Amino acid sequence: MRTFFALDIPAEIRNRMTAYMERARRYAPGARWARVEGLHVTLKFVGEVQEAKIAEMKAVLATVKAATFEVNFKDVGFFPNERSPRVFWIGVHTGEALTQLAANIDQALAAVGIDREEKPYRPHLTLARASSAQDGSQELKQLSLLMEKETAPQFGTMTAREFWMYQSQPQKGGSKYVKLERWGLG
Repeated sequence: MRTFFALDIPAEIRNRMTAYMERARRYAPGARWARVEGLHVTLKFVGEVQEAKIAEMKAVLATVKAATFEVNFKDVGFFPNERSPRVFWIGVHTGEALTQLAANIDQALAAVGIDREEKPYRPHLTLARASSAQDGSQELKQLSLLMEKETAPQFGTMTAREFWMYQSQPQKGGSKYVKLERWGLG
């Protein structure tokens, strides 16, 4: 089973993201656009695990403690950079609380044999990816026109009160995400 852990995003913020994506899609119609219902703030991607490992993961995550915290969704940008864009993203802004929660989840899962993260945690929401290595970068560069035309977008702020274990089910047109378990914060 393919799994990951994430924060869900409230409907009112998701609606603002949908409106922005509809405007942005006109500038890069050939890009691979995310499904807005699938947007979430990833805390830890695990990948494929055996069914038996799920119960172990759930048990250790019950020990993770964290206070509620604010998450502000604003700004857009590119990875790796604006000159060679491969990914178009929305910024996820918090204090240290989000990074600490991701680290605590990573540490707890390491106790049951899940590999630790090697790269630094960089929270963001992927809106679109370049469709091909050859012209994809040029395609996403067109989004700079939208960024110049509009002020930096503000999508809203939420209070993170819980995190979820999701199952990722690959399907044509993008994966479907199913919530498997919830853990409260606070």
